[in-house]
Amino acid sequence: MSYRGGSRGGRGRDGGGRWPDSGGRGRGGGGNKPSSSSPSPSSYREGGGYGGRGGGGRRGGGGGGGGGGRGFSSSSAPTQVLTEKIWAEAGMAKLTLAAPPSSSKSLRPPARPGFGTIGEPCVVRANHFLVGLGECDPHHYDVSITPEVTSKKLCRDIMSQLVESYKKSYLNNRMPAYDGKKSIYTAGALPFVSKQFVVDLIDKEENDRSDRKKRQFKVTIKLAAKVNLCHLQEFLLGRNLDAPQETIQLLDIVLRAAKPSEDYIGIGRSFFSSSLGIGELGDGFEYWRGYYQSLRPTQMGLSLNIDCSARPFYEPIMVLEFIQKYLNIRQLNRNLSPADHRQARRVLKGIIVETNYRGYTKRCKIAGVSTKSMCKEMFRLGSGVEVSVVQYFLETYHVELKYPFLPCLLVGPENRSTCLPMEVCKICSGQRYARKLNEKQVTALLRATCQRPHEREQSIRKMVMDNKYRENQLVKEFRLQVSEALTPVNARVLPTPMLKYHESGLEARVTPGVGHWNMIDKKMYNGGTVRFWTCLNFSRLTDDLASQFCSQLVSMCIRKGMTFNSAPSVPIRSVLSTQIEKALCEVHSKAGNQLQLLIIILPDESGSYGMIKRICETELGIISQCCQPRQAAKLSDQYLENVALKINVKAGGQNTVLEDAIARRIPILSDCPTIIIGADVTHASPGEESVPSIAAVVASMDWPEVTTYRGLVSAQNPREEIIQDLYKLDHDQQRGMVHGGMIRDLLLAFRRSTKRKPDRIIFYRDGVSEGQFSQVLFHEMDAIRKACSSLQEGYLPRVTFVVVQKRHHTRLFATDRNKTDRSGNILPGTVIDTKICHPTEFDFYLCSHAGIQGTSRPTHYHVLHDENNFSADLLQLLTNSLCYTYARCTRAVSIVPPAYYAHLAAFRARYYIEGDASETNSAGSGGQMTQERKAEVRPLPQIRDNVKEVMFYC
Repeated sequence: MSYRGGSRGGRGRDGGGRWPDSGGRGRGGGGNKPSSSSPSPSSYREGGGYGGRGGGGRRGGGGGGGGGGRGFSSSSAPTQVLTEKIWAEAGMAKLTLAAPPSSSKSLRPPARPGFGTIGEPCVVRANHFLVGLGECDPHHYDVSITPEVTSKKLCRDIMSQLVESYKKSYLNNRMPAYDGKKSIYTAGALPFVSKQFVVDLIDKEENDRSDRKKRQFKVTIKLAAKVNLCHLQEFLLGRNLDAPQETIQLLDIVLRAAKPSEDYIGIGRSFFSSSLGIGELGDGFEYWRGYYQSLRPTQMGLSLNIDCSARPFYEPIMVLEFIQKYLNIRQLNRNLSPADHRQARRVLKGIIVETNYRGYTKRCKIAGVSTKSMCKEMFRLGSGVEVSVVQYFLETYHVELKYPFLPCLLVGPENRSTCLPMEVCKICSGQRYARKLNEKQVTALLRATCQRPHEREQSIRKMVMDNKYRENQLVKEFRLQVSEALTPVNARVLPTPMLKYHESGLEARVTPGVGHWNMIDKKMYNGGTVRFWTCLNFSRLTDDLASQFCSQLVSMCIRKGMTFNSAPSVPIRSVLSTQIEKALCEVHSKAGNQLQLLIIILPDESGSYGMIKRICETELGIISQCCQPRQAAKLSDQYLENVALKINVKAGGQNTVLEDAIARRIPILSDCPTIIIGADVTHASPGEESVPSIAAVVASMDWPEVTTYRGLVSAQNPREEIIQDLYKLDHDQQRGMVHGGMIRDLLLAFRRSTKRKPDRIIFYRDGVSEGQFSQVLFHEMDAIRKACSSLQEGYLPRVTFVVVQKRHHTRLFATDRNKTDRSGNILPGTVIDTKICHPTEFDFYLCSHAGIQGTSRPTHYHVLHDENNFSADLLQLLTNSLCYTYARCTRAVSIVPPAYYAHLAAFRARYYIEGDASETNSAGSGGQMTQERKAEVRPLPQIRDNVKEVMFYC
């Protein structure tokens, strides 16, 4: 890439911008190409151009090159090393930059700029199965059922009965595909435009009764549209840029309706069955195995993505036994405590139970738990006599209840619920548990479902064979042919970047092995300084062991390049875990507000981490490093090294940087000031619908290194995916219109840190599903534009907006066992942008990390907007290289660090509001909130300024 020599900058326009110390925009600038001998970052002083008068060009050159590296730090050397020549090749494909659009209204994802070519070629298999599309004449019909039915299962039962009753007489022997709501699809026209059917359905919930009641429904089927498959075929061939979502959805519904048997329970895009395998999770829950299935448009045509899956379910046991397991009650000899009662109400509400005390089985839904015990819960009989639940069951059903002191279950409609004893109710099989699992359950689920790559591949193959798509009548009727072979895809293994450490270490330059390296003989690139520190020990570790741990930790920090006072500024203390808040306030006071780092050895019992972080970061302004007592007691160098990495970035240091970044060899990133931003939104667990969502945005502050990220967080409406606080415009009575928002604040911070404002923004956005692409892009790009223009009129840095997706089900398997990492997974740096990727848009799958256990999940990157005109190679190389700069470990990580950091910051902020969630919401309550309820979202506690200055979330 060429750099022009610097000419004198033109005179800047008059001020009016809101950048600190900024005047008009000057012209000119530029500079000579720096020497390639690893100059120090401080040797670059950019020309003016933003301070009223344009300045001179860059000063070329820099410090001399450092000593040679010591070769590979892993026993397994990478096949290709990232060099200046490769970067230049990737940058050559760049197109001429277009002017940024003046409006966000016309935004649409850019076309693919070509395919990547850099990297060592290889072939992998993807769990995508080609779906052939034969000639077919699909029709879409609207369905309405009266009386209105809200249960999907009941809707399906009604439609199944309708097909059974009328298939030959009125449906032309056609097999319709039903979506469970208001649409059916047929492979050809039905012999009517609109027709009403009467369906008699026997109540299966009372399946042991001889006089089971029949329910009658009226079902109206009305032609909605004839579906033209030509639009889909044109889209798959790349001739039409707009995806025909309705047609794809139609075919997806057809394939979903072709599930192996009625025993399979559909949840979202997955199916589960106890016949596929079950296991215990503890606390009254079990997991069921199943499979995920989704039809996707790809470059090779329609593709059926199939993957193994598992979900937690309620154990089909008596409610009484479940409550004992869930609440960890060994012996039921008393009423539930208020806390236990609240937990029982939350976990039981909405589930279906069955009883047989009447001599037949009856099913009903739990609406709640009574506040009174069964012996005190009274109701009036038809004769006017008042009896308790205990008396009633004894006299009417000759059932002597053993636990009269327990509350009743309230079943049926909430406004006229019935009381039932827990001990006569059994939880029906096949009910998913939608709330958040505890740590023990998550571990059990992961352990049970973790499969090595070849095992998972075999499981997927078996799943496809067992589903017998080729033999399914519905699939045949729609002329679909589903392949039973995984798709072979040409992939590439990208070259590994070189990392730079401090020159005083024995290894100043490192080329990682297979996705990992170590800190042996290395010193942090920029060691932070900690002069005032101390430690609070809330665990059962002895004073001597706590002091020894701190001493060795400080020694490790010093050995790795930090400047660290060896003596604590306040004596190390051991404190009871019941005195956490008091101890934190006392140590803050004793340190005279000068404390730079507080090392905390956590209590042996979990549950206090969030409170500690909230107090330290939002109330006292203390940077803290929490350590697990079990790990601290081991005094292992590996653990101390990992903690030292975290401490260094919290002290404002840098652990490592990309050699090519500081040498200015990365096209687009290096040629002008560039800020890299990561953003994410996290939502509360299902059922906690009143708990705010947390948005987090982080941004690099250290161009050209791009390793130090400042983070900001904000609370917003529950389940709201669009980030609301990217840009804000408020009215103040004294100051008038006040601009604000996270993007604006981060741009100002970048200016303070680098003395430049960014000419380019690379925005990695995590957590957006495909259905939200256009909405998120429109609103968030608009906010970015407004934030920029609020700083200076006409300020339009070029933006590249990339969505980062981890929650997908594409898996890649090596075809050559010799080209895998130690876990049997594909090699780190494996990238795919052909065949299973989008037919026309700019996306790719990148597995940047080495697997540890189980099957690696590649990250899907989808470019929604690109004013910097990245080539495929350049964006793939940049993204992969950034994955080697994650501060918390010496491994390449699976998602690009700015997105990872935003995720960490959002989860950290959730601790700040812990305990605010309402306990009255059930998992069954919907995600829709009233406007009045939404307005109640409270702002997060403010993070102290000194905390925001560093990577506190690491």
